[in-house]
Formats: sequence, structure tokens, C-alpha cells
Amino acid sequence: MNQTVRSERRRASGASRKDDVIQIRASVETKAMLNRAATLRGQKLSEFMLESARRQAEKTILDQRTFFLDAAAHEKFLAMLDNPVKPTKALRALMQRKPSWER
Repeated sequence: MNQTVRSERRRASGASRKDDVIQIRASVETKAMLNRAATLRGQKLSEFMLESARRQAEKTILDQRTFFLDAAAHEKFLAMLDNPVKPTKALRALMQRKPSWER
């Protein structure tokens, strides 16, 4: 088996493996609160912490999108913000759906 095939297999299997370790220090009170929340969700502490941290990371990344516009496009963008289109029935339905990363 050549090196490329082995590398591809390792990369593909690495997507589902959990071999990296994250260590964190916390006060007794914080750990107790996290344990309680994990128990209420029926999760192990590590599962709860990883899921919560990942959710917060996704939110942080999605909130940090930057885009650049030339002067004309910027003015048009501001005008659109100042005069939004009335939401349609389809748009209202779309806004009620859960985001794909929460399903």
C-alpha cells in the first residue's frame, strides 16, 4: 500500500477518533455546577463540557464574519438596512427553523 493511500485512510479515520486531550482547571464550585448541569442532561461531565464549548465556539466564529464593500456598495447596503423588505410568509417560516448546526 503506498504512502498516499495510508495517509488518506489515517486522515479519514482521524475525523471520528478522539485522541486529543484538553485539560482545564476550575474551582470546586465551578466543577460542581458543571457536574450538576451534565447530570441534568444525562451526560458525562466531559461530554457536557465539550458540547458546550463547541457550541460557544461555533457561535463565536459565526459572529465574526467580516466583509468589505466599495463606497457605492456600502451606500446601497446601508439603504437596504434602513428600508428592509417586509418579511414574506416563507421568510417567517425559515426564521422559525432550527439552524442546521443545532439539529
